Amino acid sequence: MDIQSDQLLLARTYHWEATTPDKVFMTQPIGGGEVRQYTWREAIGEARRMAAHLRGLNFPAKSKVALLGKNSAHWILTDLAIWMAGHVTVPLYPTLTADSVRQLLEHSESKLLFVGKLDDWDQMKGGVPQGMPQISLPLSPPDSGAKWEQIAAESEPITDNPQREPQDLATIVYTSGTTGKPKGVMLNFGAMGLTALELCKMTNMSPQDRTLSYLPLAHVYERVGVEGLTLNGGGEIFFAESLHTFVADLQRARPTVFASVPRLWLKFQAGVFAKVPPEKLERLLSIPILSSLVRKKILKGLGLQDTRLAICAAAPVPAEVLRWYRRLGLELLEGYGMSENCAYSHFAPAGKGKVGYVGTANPGVETRISDEGELLVKSPGMMMGYYKEPGLTTEAITADGFLRTGDMGDIDSEGYLRITGRVKELFKTSKGKYVAPSPIENQLISHPYIEQACVIGSGFPQPSGLIMLSEEARALTAGEEGRGKIEDAMGALLKRVNENLDHHERLQYLALVQEEWGIDNGMITPTMKIKRAAIEETYGPHFESWYGANAPVLWQSA
Repeated sequence: MDIQSDQLLLARTYHWEATTPDKVFMTQPIGGGEVRQYTWREAIGEARRMAAHLRGLNFPAKSKVALLGKNSAHWILTDLAIWMAGHVTVPLYPTLTADSVRQLLEHSESKLLFVGKLDDWDQMKGGVPQGMPQISLPLSPPDSGAKWEQIAAESEPITDNPQREPQDLATIVYTSGTTGKPKGVMLNFGAMGLTALELCKMTNMSPQDRTLSYLPLAHVYERVGVEGLTLNGGGEIFFAESLHTFVADLQRARPTVFASVPRLWLKFQAGVFAKVPPEKLERLLSIPILSSLVRKKILKGLGLQDTRLAICAAAPVPAEVLRWYRRLGLELLEGYGMSENCAYSHFAPAGKGKVGYVGTANPGVETRISDEGELLVKSPGMMMGYYKEPGLTTEAITADGFLRTGDMGDIDSEGYLRITGRVKELFKTSKGKYVAPSPIENQLISHPYIEQACVIGSGFPQPSGLIMLSEEARALTAGEEGRGKIEDAMGALLKRVNENLDHHERLQYLALVQEEWGIDNGMITPTMKIKRAAIEETYGPHFESWYGANAPVLWQSA
């Protein structure tokens, strides 16, 4: 598949700036419930001023420029300014440690660091190499560099419309690191433009669409699904202020297109159940006169009453959750992709979603299953390779151009893809049987008392499950009655899940851990995937005693 020069993301940006200058492009919360709106003219005007400043720094062409910050309007403006100035964007997750910041800045050879909205700058700034120039975006922490506002005020905007060649490197996206050291995925302008163009066609994106940006823009999922689709399709981006204001931010945006990860869709469901118990809600939805009103009220409470396209990706979502949302009238569609193919691989067309499958191959995508059961994908969004890692690049891509995804899968007679686990996550029990943990975890996390689950068992006769309880369940643990309620619920869940598993997959026990798995303690990635190695290292000393206890439900302190 080829892309025309006027279809690349910078060209589309200039198109909206010229044809819809006064239309709102981005809405940014600035605190206290207040927001600042940026029209296309205002937004791209600021990007042009920063691009002029970057040109004046006289860095070599195609220099790497790093961007560290939470999602904001100026995150996207910085990305555009870097591209306009002829350079390469290196986005960094806003939850990194100082050591990780230093590692990635040095590995990428970044010449400059933009610092945006952050919660833990004091813990991160020690990782910035001495002497590296910094520019501070609006809403950034104090003392994080020269101010964007002052630079913009003192710089005359560039007046030309600089374009980049499709084969030029646009960005280096560092993987979130579920296993080992992050790798720098190199994506060019052709891949980013083509995937945005094709996804816009597939989803019928238009200037009337609204999205809410809150998943990390440093990850390909949000970079393509929000920034790329909006730059191509001309819609409006709203930003979330914080976790505490998320519901209000969502209700303000009333997105027509909303993409999220399973963890949030499960949280939404748990929030509904906290107000209306599942049994009562089921009865209400079964009454013809009331069901329509109930559905509308629930979706309005979530801010999703205008959502025409709801997407879940980045990890498997329980089938029961998909069915529940469809009962509400929201067809939650799954998608599949990777950083290495610009998140352009498989998607379920509206009205054609199949529960348990992540969709069919996108236009231009070829797939096959290797003899070992691994999914291989050839995509128009294919990376140029891993930065400074030619050996890893060769390992990742077959001789005929297919990406080794690391996922196991199968394809049905209609071309729908089902992901059955990760190749590297397979483990062998002491009985010599292989277990794929992801499908089992997928069944566990559908329970409202469970926030995260990790199935372990390498070298043991049977696998077992480590459980991080949900906020609701943790609140119950303060009293004996509450703990008993949780134990009973987990015991019933264990029995129900095991009934659906082959004998060698059945869980010996569920261990309820005390710590909260988070990004800050290294237990999950910024995209909410568990880090198995970190979890197993933390709880490994307990495995023998837990297994020997021969009890269905255990507490970490036991």
